[in-house]
Amino acid sequence: MAEWRVAGDGAGNATEKTCAHLPGPVDVSSASALECVDCLVEGSQWVHLRQCLECGEVRCCDQSPRHHATTHYREAAHPLMRSAQPDEEWGWCYVDELFLLAD
Repeated sequence: MAEWRVAGDGAGNATEKTCAHLPGPVDVSSASALECVDCLVEGSQWVHLRQCLECGEVRCCDQSPRHHATTHYREAAHPLMRSAQPDEEWGWCYVDELFLLAD
């Protein structure tokens, strides 16, 4: 189970800000399939994948044509996402606009 810490602001600069959405370790089960379900239903393609740190759902990033991870945040109000790309250990808080790293 990863513990997350604030690593920077939305522009990538160091910051003293804290993320109120990080009470401690966030445990989500690994996605069984690394694919954006919404893209599959629509027949669209994704660029990179993100996993919600609250419910574990996987959606496509904002570089993808349909921005399903952001849509998930707006609809479900789940503020934390992490990269679901292999060998990447970073996340993002939509509410606080903070870049996160896993320890």
